[in-house]
Amino acid sequence: MTAPHPGKRAAARAAADLVQSGTTIGFGTGSTFAFVLERLAERMRDERLVVRGVATSKATEDHAKKLGIPTLGLDDVERLDLAIDGADEVDPDKNLIKGGGGAHLRERLVAVIARELVVIVDDSKLVQQLGRAFLLPVEVVSFGLRHTTRRVAATGCEVQQRMKNGVPFVTDNGNLVLDCRYPGINDPAGLQRALDALPGVVDHGLFVGMAGRVVVGDASGSVRILP
Repeated sequence: MTAPHPGKRAAARAAADLVQSGTTIGFGTGSTFAFVLERLAERMRDERLVVRGVATSKATEDHAKKLGIPTLGLDDVERLDLAIDGADEVDPDKNLIKGGGGAHLRERLVAVIARELVVIVDDSKLVQQLGRAFLLPVEVVSFGLRHTTRRVAATGCEVQQRMKNGVPFVTDNGNLVLDCRYPGINDPAGLQRALDALPGVVDHGLFVGMAGRVVVGDASGSVRILP
């Protein structure tokens, strides 16, 4: 197994240290966020930190429970003090591509009720333009898949259906994912609007204008925060 990038762990732990006692936060999904949960559990033990969270995936919820961190359902809260999550790419305007783990719909639903979305990445995720390297995930319903795929491709991308272990990948919401290769996304906001308007599309991994602070870790384990 490949060792995690040192910057991932450093950024995640630094973000977890931003959490104040008595708050309710959004729990992201993915390998980087696992380090956030581990640091929160340490602080609960060592500092008597009181925190609870709304998880964006079943995997995150299970991990939190295993560490003794209380979780709630999204409809159990009106507002979140903070949401912490990773990203697959971050551009200079802090627009994001998310959804490498397929949890982008729930991640968005959690992020929009948070006072701030804190993004945690290693420095390899900082890019000049979204979409040149990372495929943009688009979550779609299975009904009419061929037609929806054609509509998505018409936005200027090559489309492939995400597979896992030789079968179609299915999200926690029971939907499918199309991974879309763009030559580069010149207008993230415009593409977001175009995808939002397509019948059959449930959500996608473009998060435009949603990020607050971006916590960036590098290979040496140093951390900087983009305000």
